[in-house]
Amino acid sequence: MTEANTRAASHCHDDHDPDSMTLHQARQRMLESVNPVTGHERLGLRAALHRVLAEPVLAPIAVPGHDNAAMDGYALRGADLPGQGSVRLELMGTAWAGKPYTGSVGPGECVRIMTGAMVPEDCDTVIMQEKVTRESDQIIIPAGPRAGENIRRAGEDVQQGQTVLDTGAAITPARLGLLASLGLVEVTVRRRPRVAFFSTGDELTPLGQPLPPGGIYDSNRHTLFGMLTALGMDVLDMGVIPDARESLTAAFEDASTCADVVISTGGVSVGEADYIRDILGQVGQVDFWKVAIKPGRPLAFGRVGEAVFVGLPGNPVSAVVTFYQLVQPMLQRMMGIAEPGLPPLFPAICQSTLKKRPGRTEFQRGVLERDEAGQMQVRATPSQSSGVLSSMSEANCFIVLEMEQNQVAPGETVQVQPFWGVLP
Repeated sequence: MTEANTRAASHCHDDHDPDSMTLHQARQRMLESVNPVTGHERLGLRAALHRVLAEPVLAPIAVPGHDNAAMDGYALRGADLPGQGSVRLELMGTAWAGKPYTGSVGPGECVRIMTGAMVPEDCDTVIMQEKVTRESDQIIIPAGPRAGENIRRAGEDVQQGQTVLDTGAAITPARLGLLASLGLVEVTVRRRPRVAFFSTGDELTPLGQPLPPGGIYDSNRHTLFGMLTALGMDVLDMGVIPDARESLTAAFEDASTCADVVISTGGVSVGEADYIRDILGQVGQVDFWKVAIKPGRPLAFGRVGEAVFVGLPGNPVSAVVTFYQLVQPMLQRMMGIAEPGLPPLFPAICQSTLKKRPGRTEFQRGVLERDEAGQMQVRATPSQSSGVLSSMSEANCFIVLEMEQNQVAPGETVQVQPFWGVLP
């Protein structure tokens, strides 16, 4: 066999492209090329949801601010608990949440107390009501309960002066509640990265207009709007730009003057009308333009002026995959998130035959379900074409097949990436 024939035969069994970066290499290159945006603002607590802190939050108070009951029961002195047998205590009053008992509690005495109520100063133990017997104004406690039980101590959750959240923390719903528990009204957050985006292609038709011969409606721009908005970007939709050098050059220059990031969809492959890489070489710089993933090999990354540029593939599924695997971590870094995390992977039993050649990391669309035995099972959607956007709508996960992996048979274990771990 000649050398040429050997290469041709190898190509038939391998999807490797020596000019392509690996997914890991491309992701690292993009992360290392950006920094958190400068500038910050003070926002009311609710308006700060999903934003990123620009400075640490120190606790102005302790939480809880006082010892309180962890459950309904009776507050008493631990020294009064019986070592053996039982003990009878006099009931002196009731402590309610928000209405403390203000009297004293002496030896042989107790106070009825509700969950969350302040523990009287003389008491150090709360006995749950199910463990005592009440007779008029007395309770009988059997042996067994121990001193110090069922009390949430002052500062047990947060100590006064403690760094509660550090710079770079994203404000999740749980963190919003934590900040509210400290009585905070406002926090300082980083400004949102400004992202300008547009689609390219003479075949793209705006919504609301009839399709001309050969025309298609522009779905990518709306998908991109959704992904950027869900991530919390400040978005600028520049519409559809015709496949003309002058129009694309002007779009690049306009976008780069008002945005931190410029994203296009389409125009980055090797077609005659795919001008993006050529224009980027003139008005900016190209870092790389191919990544060894499927779908989504043609992806351009570089700069236009001071703005970062990402040229996503035109095929709808390719645009989604490359955004979540490469662009989203980069934007999270620009938001100021200290450690942009990768979407989680976990194993599942594959129910489908998955076609795969070594050479590229593949993200096939799948439906993840739990069987009757509680085991996670995944099946591929009927179409894996990068142009079939409905496959993303039907799916709830990516089936992630590593670069050197071959075809997968039913019953084999695969790694899956649930969409609820990918989407912000």
